[in-house]
Order: sequence, then C-alpha cells, then structure tokens
Amino acid sequence: MAASALHLRLHPSPPAGVKLQQRKLRSKIQRHGGLSRRFSKVVSYYGLTTPPYKLDALEPYMSKRTVELHWGKHHQDYVDGLNNQLATSPLYGYTLEDLIKEAYNNGNPLPEYNNAAQVWNHHFFWESMQPEGGGLPEGGVLQQIEKDFGSFTNFREEFIRSALQLLGSGWVWLVLKRNERKLSVVHTRNAISPLAFGDIPIISLDLWEHAYYLDYKDDKLTYVTNFMDHLVSWHTVTLRMMRAESFVNLGEPNIPEA
Repeated sequence: MAASALHLRLHPSPPAGVKLQQRKLRSKIQRHGGLSRRFSKVVSYYGLTTPPYKLDALEPYMSKRTVELHWGKHHQDYVDGLNNQLATSPLYGYTLEDLIKEAYNNGNPLPEYNNAAQVWNHHFFWESMQPEGGGLPEGGVLQQIEKDFGSFTNFREEFIRSALQLLGSGWVWLVLKRNERKLSVVHTRNAISPLAFGDIPIISLDLWEHAYYLDYKDDKLTYVTNFMDHLVSWHTVTLRMMRAESFVNLGEPNIPEA
C-alpha cells in the first residue's frame, strides 16, 4: 500500500563506483547513530506500478485522460529521474521511505529527494482513491476523526480549506501526528512528504496543476470537493490506520453519546 508495495527491479549489485560511496555513507551514518540499523541490503531500482483500478474507473470525477497523463507521464518521469540518480548515488539500496528521510537532510534536501518523494507521494495518492469512494467512513476511523476534529464535517471543511490555502504546487494530507497521537490536516509544498518530518500519512491529494487542470481548469475547489465526496478510499484509510496504530497508541476514541 505504501512504498513497500512498490514493484522493484532487482539487480545483483550496485552500479560500478557506488560500493565505495555506500561504505563511506554507512560509516558516516553509524558514527552519527542514524539509519544504519535499517539500511536495506536489497539493492534495487524502482518501477512504476499501476493504480489499483482501471484508468477510467474514477470517471466522471477524474477522467481517463487525466490519469493516463498523470500516471503514465508525470509519475513515470519521477521514477525514471530517480533511477537515473540512483545509478551513481550513495543512497542506492535504501528502501524508498528511508531514502526520503535521509535525502531530506534536515530541511536541506539532497538531489535525490524530490524524485524519491514524488515517486512515493504519487503511489500513495493513487491508493488514496477508489471508484465510488467518498462519503462517510465507518467504525473506528469515523470515531477517531470525530475525536480529533469534533465532527466529520469539521474535518472535511478543514481538508478543503487547507488545500485552497496552498499557493502553487504541493499536496494536502491527513496525517497521524506521532507525538500528539492525533489526526491532523497539513499541506506541503512541491514534493515535500510528511515522512520527512516524522508524521504518518493517511490520505494524500495531489495539488499540482497537472493533477486537475484537464478536468477542472482552475476550479481547484470542485476538484478537492469531488475528491472528498466521491473518490477518497475509506477502505484504504482503515487499513492505514490499523497499521499506524501499531506505531502510535491512540487510546480509546471519545464515542459520542446517543
């Protein structure tokens, strides 16, 4: 579902000249107590995965033409760009999530960061939607939203408002804040992923112009509203929340009295 679900093209060893760079990088990470404990021994390039539905399955709210261009062109370009960078990068061999965290470099992104984050963001975005989605979530997801936002209506309005407040390209997210142990809506600019600063993403919506211009022109409000009302996959959200709760103890939700 997340980056771990991406299809990989496996290679028997890193490209020529990268092994020494990897050893130096691992030594540096070990000295600073960083990611060496999670350094992946699988060396791989990333491949483009298809969305979990037919390319016309989101119509009329997202056209087949938009999905074909967005997934087949823009998403593919990020995958190709990342693989080209990894061919000579000391970060070759990281899992994609760890690559994003390391390449973010405390707010001073390394060259690999943008493509890595965009590959992950887009895969997460496709799986945030489903045909005949939207509406109200059920069970524990709805209870947690009501606990953290006061009501589902409040959450929906905050998600739409956050999307409209973003000037330029970026993303709007529902995330689980680890320290606060609560859901929150955030938006990020350009390729920035909440993974970089420790949040757990639950929903993402692409706000780059190529995500909606063919279908909506400059009507971002209708695009975001249709995502919330007709496209968001609450089934996927439920699975993501179940995974997130293994990392963050949310406690008992405040269930409204009848």
